[in-house]
Amino acid sequence: MPKGQIRKALSGFYYVYDKETGRNIQCRGRGVFRNRQVHPLVGDWVDYEVEEGSDGVLMHVHERDNELVRPPIANIDQALLVFSAKQPDFHPLLLDRFLTAIEAHNIQPVILLTKIDLLADDEKQAIVQYSEDYRKIGYEVIETFKGDPKLAERILPVLEGKVSVLAGQSGVGKSTALNTLLPELQLKTDDISKALNRGKHTTRHVELIEVGDGLLADTPGFSSFDFDMLDKEQLSACFPEMAERSGGCKFRECLHTNEPKCAVKRAVEDGEISTYRYDHYVKFLEEITERKPRYSND
Repeated sequence: MPKGQIRKALSGFYYVYDKETGRNIQCRGRGVFRNRQVHPLVGDWVDYEVEEGSDGVLMHVHERDNELVRPPIANIDQALLVFSAKQPDFHPLLLDRFLTAIEAHNIQPVILLTKIDLLADDEKQAIVQYSEDYRKIGYEVIETFKGDPKLAERILPVLEGKVSVLAGQSGVGKSTALNTLLPELQLKTDDISKALNRGKHTTRHVELIEVGDGLLADTPGFSSFDFDMLDKEQLSACFPEMAERSGGCKFRECLHTNEPKCAVKRAVEDGEISTYRYDHYVKFLEEITERKPRYSND
């Protein structure tokens, strides 16, 4: 049975790319999917059968590595988190919120820091320090500026062989990055939110399109995350610098707050973990702890 990847979902049809044939097959989902509450997503690997003519039917959806709700997409390898150094000002708390949620979905983050050229001389050192901090953790940080002629040259290798999505608040430079990578979009940079969500270039569907040797979701589709599905015991695993030290804590399920002989708190005191990262962790932990319990309908 042929196997392919859903590259686009629109009006009840799924467009499956079959690498062996190099063709996109328009498919419908089986009725049994609805009965089993299976909802095929863009990015899914599926088995399909071709009916008379060129249309096909989805027969099986393979197990996913991960999935997002907004946009509804599966099997993402990485997220390009677009943050500006200025206008709007760099927001490390928000970046850590994005990073935590992305890590929780088993997606590799890449930080794209834009508008470096707008910084005054006395502001540059702080941004340089943030970049160094995140690189020290192990994250790739790409710094760029308006009109950067090498932006595509630096981003395309990052996308190679991977399924990627873009995330970031309005005004940080997402549309500039998209225009650089996908000139045919020609999104207006003066009103990113409108251009991406309601403008004439907007598509009300999720689609993976080829960019270089990778795949990119053509609209970001999301600008913030919550921790609804994350338990407090799982939170520190979303902070790589904490995860690698948690094995040295006295207690197996140490939350790195009030427990004695905590390797993470010791690393903060020794300057091995940034104080602001730890403070953000504590803030997120409080948010999860105070969250109202979820009740099933069963």
